[in-house]
Amino acid sequence: MIKVLTLDHAGDFELVLTFSNGARGRFDGAAYLLTRQGPLLEPLRQADYFRRCFVEAGAVCWPNGLELSGTRVFELSHPLSLAA
Repeated sequence: MIKVLTLDHAGDFELVLTFSNGARGRFDGAAYLLTRQGPLLEPLRQADYFRRCFVEAGAVCWPNGLELSGTRVFELSHPLSLAA
Protein backbone atom coordinates (compact mmCIF):
# COMPACT_ATOMS: atom_id res chain seq x y z
CA MET A 1 0.00 0.00 0.00
CA ILE A 2 1.40 3.37 -1.05
CA LYS A 3 0.83 6.33 1.25
CA VAL A 4 1.04 10.05 0.66
CA LEU A 5 3.69 11.60 2.89
CA THR A 6 3.55 15.26 1.83
CA LEU A 7 1.59 17.50 -0.48
CA ASP A 8 2.29 20.92 -1.91
CA HIS A 9 0.00 23.06 -4.03
CA ALA A 10 1.22 23.68 -7.57
CA GLY A 11 -1.81 25.62 -8.81
CA ASP A 12 -5.53 25.87 -8.14
CA PHE A 13 -6.20 22.19 -8.82
CA GLU A 14 -2.72 20.66 -8.90
CA LEU A 15 -0.84 18.94 -6.13
CA VAL A 16 2.76 17.79 -5.94
CA LEU A 17 2.89 14.69 -3.76
CA THR A 18 5.63 12.66 -2.14
CA PHE A 19 4.81 8.98 -1.70
CA SER A 20 6.00 6.35 0.74
CA ASN A 21 7.74 4.44 -2.07
CA GLY A 22 10.07 7.42 -2.64
CA ALA A 23 8.32 8.66 -5.79
CA ARG A 24 7.04 12.16 -6.42
CA GLY A 25 4.08 12.98 -8.63
CA ARG A 26 1.80 15.75 -9.86
CA PHE A 27 -1.92 15.14 -9.35
CA ASP A 28 -4.23 17.06 -11.70
CA GLY A 29 -7.39 17.59 -9.70
CA ALA A 30 -9.17 19.39 -12.55
CA ALA A 31 -8.78 16.37 -14.83
CA TYR A 32 -9.93 14.08 -12.01
CA LEU A 33 -13.07 16.14 -11.43
CA LEU A 34 -13.96 16.28 -15.14
CA THR A 35 -14.74 12.57 -15.20
CA ARG A 36 -16.37 12.13 -11.80
CA GLN A 37 -19.62 13.09 -10.09
CA GLY A 38 -20.92 12.93 -6.56
CA PRO A 39 -21.98 15.07 -3.63
CA LEU A 40 -18.58 14.93 -1.92
CA LEU A 41 -16.84 16.05 -5.11
CA GLU A 42 -19.00 19.12 -5.76
CA PRO A 43 -17.25 21.41 -3.23
CA LEU A 44 -13.86 20.49 -4.75
CA ARG A 45 -14.86 22.18 -8.01
CA GLN A 46 -14.17 25.49 -6.26
CA ALA A 47 -10.42 26.22 -6.19
CA ASP A 48 -10.55 27.67 -2.68
CA TYR A 49 -12.09 24.48 -1.33
CA PHE A 50 -9.84 22.16 -3.34
CA ARG A 51 -6.81 23.86 -1.77
CA ARG A 52 -8.07 22.93 1.71
CA CYS A 53 -6.80 19.36 1.23
CA PHE A 54 -4.46 17.76 3.74
CA VAL A 55 -2.72 14.44 4.34
CA GLU A 56 -4.18 12.13 6.95
CA ALA A 57 -3.21 8.48 7.45
CA GLY A 58 -1.51 8.42 4.05
CA ALA A 59 -4.52 9.70 2.09
CA VAL A 60 -5.37 13.06 0.53
CA CYS A 61 -8.38 14.37 2.45
CA TRP A 62 -10.79 17.31 2.49
CA PRO A 63 -12.85 18.73 5.36
CA ASN A 64 -16.10 17.27 3.97
CA GLY A 65 -14.83 13.72 4.58
CA LEU A 66 -13.67 12.88 1.06
CA GLU A 67 -10.50 10.78 1.03
CA LEU A 68 -8.43 9.62 -1.93
CA SER A 69 -6.14 6.76 -0.97
CA GLY A 70 -2.42 7.14 -1.48
CA THR A 71 -2.42 4.22 -3.89
CA ARG A 72 -5.20 5.72 -6.02
CA VAL A 73 -3.61 9.17 -6.11
CA PHE A 74 -0.28 7.55 -7.03
CA GLU A 75 -1.93 5.75 -9.95
CA LEU A 76 -3.47 9.02 -11.18
CA SER A 77 -0.34 11.17 -10.75
CA HIS A 78 2.21 12.10 -13.37
CA PRO A 79 5.73 11.10 -12.20
CA LEU A 80 8.20 13.83 -11.31
CA SER A 81 11.92 13.53 -11.06
CA LEU A 82 13.45 13.98 -7.62
CA ALA A 83 14.95 17.29 -8.73
CA ALA A 84 11.57 18.71 -9.84
